[in-house]
Amino acid sequence: MAEVIPFRGIIFNQQKVLGDDVIAPPYDIISSEQRDELYQKSPYNVVRIDFGKELPGDTDTENRYVRAEKELSGWLKEEILVRDGGHCFYSYVVDYRIADEAKTLRGLLAMVKIEELGKGVYPHEATHSKPKSDRLNLMRACFGNISPIYSLYHSPERIASKILAEAEGEATFSATDSDGAGHKLFRLSDETLIGRIKQELSDKAVFIADGHHRYEVALEYKREMDAKHGAKDDNPWNYVLMFLANMSDEGITILPTHRIVKGLPAAESVLSKIGPHFEVVALDDGDMASKIAKLLAKSGRNAFGLYLTASDKWYLLKYRGAGLDNVEPPLRELDVVLLHELILKKDLGITGVVYEMDAHVSVAKARNGGFDAVFFLNPTDAGDVEKVALSNLRMPPKSTYFYPKLLTGMVINSFKN
Repeated sequence: MAEVIPFRGIIFNQQKVLGDDVIAPPYDIISSEQRDELYQKSPYNVVRIDFGKELPGDTDTENRYVRAEKELSGWLKEEILVRDGGHCFYSYVVDYRIADEAKTLRGLLAMVKIEELGKGVYPHEATHSKPKSDRLNLMRACFGNISPIYSLYHSPERIASKILAEAEGEATFSATDSDGAGHKLFRLSDETLIGRIKQELSDKAVFIADGHHRYEVALEYKREMDAKHGAKDDNPWNYVLMFLANMSDEGITILPTHRIVKGLPAAESVLSKIGPHFEVVALDDGDMASKIAKLLAKSGRNAFGLYLTASDKWYLLKYRGAGLDNVEPPLRELDVVLLHELILKKDLGITGVVYEMDAHVSVAKARNGGFDAVFFLNPTDAGDVEKVALSNLRMPPKSTYFYPKLLTGMVINSFKN
């Protein structure tokens, strides 16, 4: 279960820099063009540490990881970054809008004890295999955590949630992201309140929302450092920086990621192959890309939108309730599993998929990129994340897109005393 402890966060000094100039999105959603823009924003933008550029002539002794450590150390000496004087928790609050609705995401920033996956800390999603050496090299160089892992827990009592809400006064740090969402950090140092939060979370499971790779890297780093220095209870690398949001709060938003595919047969054949498992309803109502999300939300669970490029036609697919007997029950209920296992693999024999969140962009990519179709989904529910994770199962990749993304640069953790 979750063992959380306070820490001495490293925070940008807003007497010397503007928050908007120095923060960055998570490294794994930054394009090369966006990285260039962040470099131009400020010589102190955190992207220079978290996702620095590779330069011609880089070597084993001069590279972006070496430069990351130099930047981190230099900014601390210049007091561009300032380390908190005492150990504390932080309330991280994001005020944002989604579908014309104002919402607030609030969570706890803390150090969470690293456990083997499935022993108190649970993944929910299968990840694409990709090199983790980048994040491991960064952790080795900077001896700490540059960005938090976004995780969930479930506590209807909402003790920590209420404490964090009441702790909001003057923000320790603030910034606005590219979507206009306001991000604020509030310091919580009261030992009694810290104790109450630790007690509430002590019997709670933690579910990784965003940052599966970073957690696996933190686990690998712990093993590596324990082998070098010995496994001791007070090793600082026993813990990893996490943002913990309560699923009982109302601020968590999960967006769907649509699937763009190639390799389909003719439209009539596609519909006939899907027909035994899905009722197919033709849609003819103008700009469906603008309406598909509301239509799917109204249709509820196990409904999908389908756009066929060649015919420029739209369809609503409603599951008949059979065909997935070989899939574990917690997964069988998920729209994303129905799509991957039943429609794409079993009915159509499709394995190559391109992912896109925006419905209009999905259709444009299908038309302009030689794709045959787009399948549209409802978002996965946070309760499904908990159910699947506790069953030690994993959803397909890109089953969840947690929004808004946490900013890198709100707070940094160092393993140094």
